[in-house]
Amino acid sequence: QVQLVESGGGLVQTGGSLRLSCAASGRIFSFDVVGWYRQAPGKQRELVATIGPGVITNYADSAKGRFAISRDLPKNTVYLEMNDLKPEDTAVYICNVDQYSSTGGNYWGQGTQVTVSS
Repeated sequence: QVQLVESGGGLVQTGGSLRLSCAASGRIFSFDVVGWYRQAPGKQRELVATIGPGVITNYADSAKGRFAISRDLPKNTVYLEMNDLKPEDTAVYICNVDQYSSTGGNYWGQGTQVTVSS
């Protein structure tokens, strides 16, 4: 079992920045895929960014050029640096770990609220 705890959310003005953290209770391996998703009120959960084997990253079009995902394996922590934030970025940001092992699982955190004021 892996428990994920997100932090770093808050209220920020348009154009501001935030750095989200996702701390895992268990070990994150280099072959695991870790992602940040977000869910706004009344909308479906959507992918923001992932980082996986070979430190390959993937971003939603809305995040490209503004957000950066990174990981610190010794600390079992994944980060999401968000810059030039816009009101449409307002959502609960949720961390996900998809373990590569055949006996591994897929885990979600509780999320952290990000609110961008105009």
